[in-house]
Amino acid sequence: MKKSICVVGLGYIGLPTAVMFANHGHQVHGVDINEKAVKMIGNKELHIEEDGLQERLDTAIDNGAFTVGTKPVEADVFIIAVPSPINPDKTAELEYVRQATASIVPFLKKGNLVILESTVPPKTVENVMIPELIQSGLNMGTELFVSHSPERVIPGKVFTELVSNDRIIGGINEQSARVTSELYNSFVEGRMHETDTTTAELVKVMENTYRDVNIAFANELAMIAQNIGVNIWEAIQLANYHPRVNIHTPGPGVGGHCIAVDPWFLVELDPQKSKMIHLARQTNDGMPAYTAQLTADILKAKGIVDPKIAIFGLAFKGNIDDMRESPSVDVVEQFTLRNFNVKAFDPHIKVNNIDQQTQHAEEALTDASALVIVTDHQVFKDLDPMTLTSMKNKIIVDTKNCISREKWQAAGFDVYVLGDSKN
Repeated sequence: MKKSICVVGLGYIGLPTAVMFANHGHQVHGVDINEKAVKMIGNKELHIEEDGLQERLDTAIDNGAFTVGTKPVEADVFIIAVPSPINPDKTAELEYVRQATASIVPFLKKGNLVILESTVPPKTVENVMIPELIQSGLNMGTELFVSHSPERVIPGKVFTELVSNDRIIGGINEQSARVTSELYNSFVEGRMHETDTTTAELVKVMENTYRDVNIAFANELAMIAQNIGVNIWEAIQLANYHPRVNIHTPGPGVGGHCIAVDPWFLVELDPQKSKMIHLARQTNDGMPAYTAQLTADILKAKGIVDPKIAIFGLAFKGNIDDMRESPSVDVVEQFTLRNFNVKAFDPHIKVNNIDQQTQHAEEALTDASALVIVTDHQVFKDLDPMTLTSMKNKIIVDTKNCISREKWQAAGFDVYVLGDSKN
């Protein structure tokens, strides 16, 4: 069942998906409007960080199964995996999806399959994609098959989860869903769950909204625990021993292209019926300010004036290089708004994306009044506190509960953990 596949969007989802199909018997052409990224990929160089991607990319290109360019080509299958961010006013920005869909129309022919992988608000396939696709002159559902199969992977484990996770397949009709399932069966070992497109769109948004609401609950608990002398991390662990309880963990905010974005799709869709979802978003978006103020209060209590803050971590989660919607950026901004001198370091982010960023850990640490860990990279967990001799004050604020408190206290540090007032 070898197919020719054109993948539009070669980012954190599109590129791994493209090389997986290329390495499982299909001929794949990857498309991206970022000329630099296309040139790098063509030279077998990565513009994103993901375990296992380099060797899979090398294999796909060396075997001649994967080519790249800035324009679509004719194919049997078109997969759209472009960003679907939110605007500053928290409404969905679907222009990338519309433009990507429009870009493939000149190349469509009878019998083609078009799959949207991007996470989108319900009704996007119906209201944004179909109006573009009908310009091809093909009959939807009989001459052109269309479906939505949202990605369900976590950065850092993309290839494992591409294979093992179940997939939701939403077709504009049963035949569209069926041929999409057959395609993904090339490498997916999880089950295929076929439904309609709008249900599939809602399911993916529901999954991430559930996590966002759960994290907001954990963050509220952390702020309460901070005031009553309880270690929330221990309390959550104990509560989760209950067989029907699964409380997530707190932190300095929520980031990434999904959890920090998708709930807003539901708020925009029905503001009056999504009040709990909206409140959870506001709670999680408020955590960077809470983190900065918590640190400011600690320093004030110690009589430290004009402090310099070293921020460790800019990626939205540990051991990846993805800064999309990262709360770390907001944490930096909140410290800056309080007139603190801030330097941020992240070993996974090789290019400075904000003014306060440095590529050198020592530059961030020198004369720092406090070290604030915002991302739980393994390299930060493994830090030897005895080597941090350039800091002005030995204070660390751990927002992820990822360091050894005993080890840092033994090195003379005052250790503060988000959600635990006991240092």
